[in-house]
Amino acid sequence: MESTAQPPKLRIALLGFGIVGSRVGQMLIDEADLLAKYIGREIEFIGIAERDESKDHQGVPDHLFVTDAAKLIIEGEPDVVVELIGGLGAADELIKLAIAQGASVVTANKALLAARGQEFFGLAQAAGVDLYFEAAVAGAIPIIRALSESLVAYGIYSITGIVNGTTNFILDKMSSDGATYADALVKAQELGFAELDPTADIEGIDAANKTALLASLAFGTWVGVSDVFREGISALVPGDFRAAAANGCVIKLLAKADLHDDGSVSVRVHPAMVPIGHPLASVSGANNSIAVSTHGAGELMFYGLGAGGTPTASAVIGDVVTVGRNRVGGVVGMSVAMSKTSQVLPMSANESQYFLRFDVADVPGILSQVGAVLASHHVSVRNLSQASNMAEEPSRAAELGVLTHVTNEGDLLACVAELDAAAFVRSEVRVMRVEG
Repeated sequence: MESTAQPPKLRIALLGFGIVGSRVGQMLIDEADLLAKYIGREIEFIGIAERDESKDHQGVPDHLFVTDAAKLIIEGEPDVVVELIGGLGAADELIKLAIAQGASVVTANKALLAARGQEFFGLAQAAGVDLYFEAAVAGAIPIIRALSESLVAYGIYSITGIVNGTTNFILDKMSSDGATYADALVKAQELGFAELDPTADIEGIDAANKTALLASLAFGTWVGVSDVFREGISALVPGDFRAAAANGCVIKLLAKADLHDDGSVSVRVHPAMVPIGHPLASVSGANNSIAVSTHGAGELMFYGLGAGGTPTASAVIGDVVTVGRNRVGGVVGMSVAMSKTSQVLPMSANESQYFLRFDVADVPGILSQVGAVLASHHVSVRNLSQASNMAEEPSRAAELGVLTHVTNEGDLLACVAELDAAAFVRSEVRVMRVEG
């Protein structure tokens, strides 16, 4: 006689009810029937842990809310825990607790994964549960699954991308509208693209966390956020954008990771001049885009909404479906392979093109003096431009722009230090890397 007992429902707990968490909560309720069809089993949304009792529940039933996340994990016995608290504090212990309780975890916490991911991946593997994090990088763009599954056989050797929508919006305003950094930041905050405290975005911290994860997945070696060279956008001035435009470029905050022939890797986040014809130059507003270079499949480009409640929540729900299917099937899915130990090169070993901009005394022989300094540090000039600075005409100064050939960063910085100290240089030497 066949059993008529219904299989147990897939139990899901949500930690955090912020911008992304609220959308995930609503989706788990509104789309429960559809999710059940994709997963192959009915779901049971057992609770939402949110410490702020005054927070608007946005139509989600009040009975789902609790303030004790650990109690929800232990007593609720969830199959899947969705962590959307963020940060390096409570989320750390709660993810460990969920794994120890035998629950699979879905998270969007790039800061925690970039700092402690190697430990978490090991814990999940030892416990035989899933740890999925598609929403941690580039919102709705499925870059994590591409790097960890779809492209593993193609030999990834380089990643270059725009992975922070806030900074891209600000740089867009400064480039297209001539806005100052301060005005562009205020506009980004008014539109909800920037937080009240935008430090993590504008100083490249958010992008560095994401770049560490991308490099680790792409190259199969652990790269921590402390390994990522980081330079933000707060020091950029309007003159940098004018110089970029004069050279047929725009300025973008780029995340870049490279695997070198000797097995070493370099990982960095910094502003760079990008030629207008390059695909990344046209990425506008708060969008993200990531270019992946492979030996087997050539150049691949991923583009889309990189932030916002709904796009990020959609990526979270996608992971919930995958983890749920695995749970129903009694298997563990994506395994983050960190089998290699690669040397992470210091930024001084990096090679790039550079654009130098500085005022010099507008007198005969000045170019030869500048050229001598460049040559002494093995910096080869690709293009040189000079424009009289009318505002400084009484002091006979001119602005000089120097575009180099590909040059070692250590040599370039030594050259800049000597130029800064030279009597014939009348201003700070401004340096911009050139990519693409």
